Amino acid sequence: MGVEFGLLGVVAAWDADGTPISLGAPRHREVLGRLLVARGRVVPVGRLVADLWPDEPPAGSVGAVRTFVAALRRALEPGRPPRRPSRLLVTDGPGYALRAGRETVDAWRFEDILARAVAAPPHAAVALWDEALACWRGPVLADFPAAAWAAADRTRLEALRLDAVERRADALVATGAARDAVADLRAHVTVHPGREDGWVLLATALDRAGRRGEALEALDQARDALADLGGGGALARTRARILSGRADFAAEPAGTADSVWDRATASWDRSVPARSRARLHATAGLLRDLAVTGPDGLEEAHRHRRDLVGAAEATGDTELAARIIGSYDVPAVWTRADDPDGAAELSRAAARAAARLGPGGPAALRARLLSVVAVESRGDAAADAPLPRAAHDPDTEPWRGRAERAAEEAVRLARRLGDPALLAFALNGAFMQSFADCGSASRRDALGGELTGLAVEHQLPGHEVLGRIIRVQALAGLGDFPEADTQAEEIDRVARRSERPLAHVFTAWYRALRTCETDGWPAARPLYAQLLRESTDCAMPGLTQGAAALVALIPVMRGDALPEPDDFAHLDPGPYRPWLDPLLLAASGATEQARQALTDVPRPPHDLLQEALWCVLARAAASVGHLPILSRARAELATAEAEYAGAGSGLVSFGPIARHLAAIDAALGVHGRS
Repeated sequence: MGVEFGLLGVVAAWDADGTPISLGAPRHREVLGRLLVARGRVVPVGRLVADLWPDEPPAGSVGAVRTFVAALRRALEPGRPPRRPSRLLVTDGPGYALRAGRETVDAWRFEDILARAVAAPPHAAVALWDEALACWRGPVLADFPAAAWAAADRTRLEALRLDAVERRADALVATGAARDAVADLRAHVTVHPGREDGWVLLATALDRAGRRGEALEALDQARDALADLGGGGALARTRARILSGRADFAAEPAGTADSVWDRATASWDRSVPARSRARLHATAGLLRDLAVTGPDGLEEAHRHRRDLVGAAEATGDTELAARIIGSYDVPAVWTRADDPDGAAELSRAAARAAARLGPGGPAALRARLLSVVAVESRGDAAADAPLPRAAHDPDTEPWRGRAERAAEEAVRLARRLGDPALLAFALNGAFMQSFADCGSASRRDALGGELTGLAVEHQLPGHEVLGRIIRVQALAGLGDFPEADTQAEEIDRVARRSERPLAHVFTAWYRALRTCETDGWPAARPLYAQLLRESTDCAMPGLTQGAAALVALIPVMRGDALPEPDDFAHLDPGPYRPWLDPLLLAASGATEQARQALTDVPRPPHDLLQEALWCVLARAAASVGHLPILSRARAELATAEAEYAGAGSGLVSFGPIARHLAAIDAALGVHGRS
């Protein structure tokens, strides 16, 4: 690793060996802290001046800032040759930016570990909470406690730290290690007596450790501490539990939720008759919530959803079946289905239900069914789709037009009805059908912006995460990485708050892509290696199958050469094989086989990776002189000239499409004359 930076304490930096780097005078450290807080975004010189001297900048302040930056560059990159531009603290337009990877800044590592801890079971979570809290050396930016530019980050990170302390204690209690939690919780509530959750956890831990008297004393202390702050309901419930001697509760609020769940499900089983249609409705809601709990929940929800739809259709009640099919409005972000056969079945079921209801059926229900058709008809996989046409045949598949019309009608109906949740679901379908042509990143950014605004206004956290992921992908495709960074940070924040751990998969992939764009493939390579290891368990095969082959293509496609076939011999291209095989055949010297593969190759799917796959086909076609594919690739990619190839996926980037178009033009010139 290169230089590491510290915000969780005094501003600090360490070299690759872990040796502290002398950063010079306080103003030097303040400039470094300010640039770190900007998270890779450019800070204009004028902004730096205003932040360093908020009252009255002295004469020569601009020159002083430049001097501070020059000194920091010497300290951070002592081996950099004279006059060679810095790759770490860079000049960008009117200001400066610090190009640091997420793993190199303690505050950002802390946030990433939190996201993993939230998604982990209690035993694993304890170690992760410990790892996260170990990132802290003291208060945020401790040497600049009064700096206004640091206030927002200081408040946010401190709130996350306090939450981490409590979540760690909760996990310890849940694993039976209540005694280990007591000392830290006592210190926690002493410093932060207004934290009701901290007091509840302390009392619970003491009770679980066999110290009931001390637990009740802690609750008395908490009541006094919170007297002027309101609240106290959780304290009263905890006291009642301790006095009743019930040992089946875990810490508040999770323990209370578990107990209510057990009693409610028992009551449900007693009260609702077997084979009641109410059970179908309840199961539909349960599966919708289960899908966002993490990999296991998502996998189970996918598996049971098909059975639930089958059971609903078997009742013969058209409207009941329609309501069950349309109830699963779980946000969907990846354009290749995890279970293509299952998605096709669901799309067919939704289309059948919509046809049976007819245009005169309930408008809201019709909009939901059409949204299901749009969401489940991803990429080029559809129940009634013909075989994909050859890549040099420009005709559009008929089914694709039907899916696009379904999305358009769903959005139109939802807007007319004024139902925010329904509109959010319909916009999800519109996103899935927004890939008719290459170069649609601007349109998707606008769609993601509308969805985000709608979700924020009406408190739909799942769709807020979806809207922001759509924006991250689109902004990366457009090359607006600073704004994509901002959206990624918001995704992680909302996902932590609303307990949606799978969102972290998408932000982690984006940050590897971002590192590749700013620091190059060597810096990004270990991040991708880690992601490929971790993503195997995310229960999203539509995302992960073939991902290793795409990653291996990054240095190839960002350069000008053909791949080394041996580098791909052990990799399974998965669903991307038809578009990678011609390139690998060409690289191995099998020119005629490569030409035949290009002649037979289907069009790249209408999805997040279509531009990237067209570039791969163009590279193969250029190497063997296949003019039809070169011409078709040129026509398809022309509308995306301002974008980055593949970056719209949020996974990989093959660099500016303009560069690939220039290579195509050169190849057309050579082969057209030959």
